[in-house]
Amino acid sequence: MVHVSGNHPSDLFPFRGEFERLSISFITLGVGAAEPFSVLHVSDSHLTDVYPDESERKHEISRIRTCQFGGKQWEALEDSLAWAATHDDYVIHTGDIIDFQSRANFDHVKRLLGENVIGTVGNHEFSPEMWLSEVAETQDDAWRARSRPELAKAFPFDLSFSTRVVNGVNFVMVDNAFGTVTQNQLDAFVSETRKGLPVVLGMHVPIYTAAIVRAMFHYWRKGGGKFRSAAIPEPEPFGNWLAQANDATTAAFIREVKGNPLVKAVLAGHLHFAMQDRLSPTATEYLVGGNYLFHAQEILFV
Repeated sequence: MVHVSGNHPSDLFPFRGEFERLSISFITLGVGAAEPFSVLHVSDSHLTDVYPDESERKHEISRIRTCQFGGKQWEALEDSLAWAATHDDYVIHTGDIIDFQSRANFDHVKRLLGENVIGTVGNHEFSPEMWLSEVAETQDDAWRARSRPELAKAFPFDLSFSTRVVNGVNFVMVDNAFGTVTQNQLDAFVSETRKGLPVVLGMHVPIYTAAIVRAMFHYWRKGGGKFRSAAIPEPEPFGNWLAQANDATTAAFIREVKGNPLVKAVLAGHLHFAMQDRLSPTATEYLVGGNYLFHAQEILFV
């Protein structure tokens, strides 16, 4: 295997404590749990491994992307899971565990993710070779269908929609890898809320609020700059933000999320920075920073 991280333990902060490489934020969330329990929320691990016999195209993208993500992604995920094994009851991973499809990355998923993982997938799970792919990425159901059977062999949860009730709290995980949801997912979500349990929603792409959009521009746009108002900056919506704004089914889904008092939290990633913003009188959205940077959130549900 061509491995992203070399020997373990890492040479990153070699004289620090076992978990001091991790950057964990701690959150206590009152949802009406029958008994308190905790989860470790991580997202955007972006594993970039390949086996020696995989295609040169995959080796090329592995070299490029490993450099971009720092080469410690595997260690960051292992450190996070080791922390969770001794400190938490469950792990929630909200997508982009892998950066692109490879046999090596799939084997990592099979080895590292177990029954205590509640999760969903991100846009990178559906990418065979990133921008080097010979097949144009259409970001629709047909694109997902190309690789869903292979992904289903590796991941321990249903890719499109899954639920798990923990101490009276219903965790609902939805694949919105390209910003939107389907009518079937909307119907399934509404059905889950009718059970009358407090709901924690997990997705890869956040529900965009004005504050999240401002942070996205601040973090990602080239040249930096300071914001002097609460207005969403120019240009017009783009990418997942645009898709979410223009899709009628997704708009209806967001109205359900914001309008149902049983929804207590939304957990998401995708943007590689950490923040939180109020979605409704009962629900706050929590974005977690990129796990490839050793970021994680520990959430105590009470």
